[in-house]
Amino acid sequence: AFFANKVEHESRHCNGKGLQRQGSSYFDRVYTANQNCGHAYPTFLAVLWCAGLLCSQAPAAFAGLMYLFVRQKYFVGYLGERTQSIPGYLFGKRIILFLFLMSVAGILNYYLVFFFGSDFEIHIKTITSAISPLLLIP
Repeated sequence: AFFANKVEHESRHCNGKGLQRQGSSYFDRVYTANQNCGHAYPTFLAVLWCAGLLCSQAPAAFAGLMYLFVRQKYFVGYLGERTQSIPGYLFGKRIILFLFLMSVAGILNYYLVFFFGSDFEIHIKTITSAISPLLLIP
């Protein structure tokens, strides 16, 4: 909602006639940052849900909140210069990778239980809970 509000505000500020694509270079940056964030959210939601359902909810929720904060940082960085958005982008990629690995670990554990009767759920939850605070390191 914050990103869409910024696009609408900048569009009205530049043109005064509602949402139109043409405008200043600042409007182009706001619009592009909004589109980039919008394109990344389906992937984020998929790996967040898979990690939470198949692995562990607390580390997945922590990583999800961190991702929302990082996307805000990316958006605000993109409004300055495009090079200011790179730390937010790279940090977001790391969080998505963490959630993806949690999902893969949960799927592997499911198949280990199904085929071999070995359950490593406690070990996986312990490891993900220990690793999730490391996401705070830039």
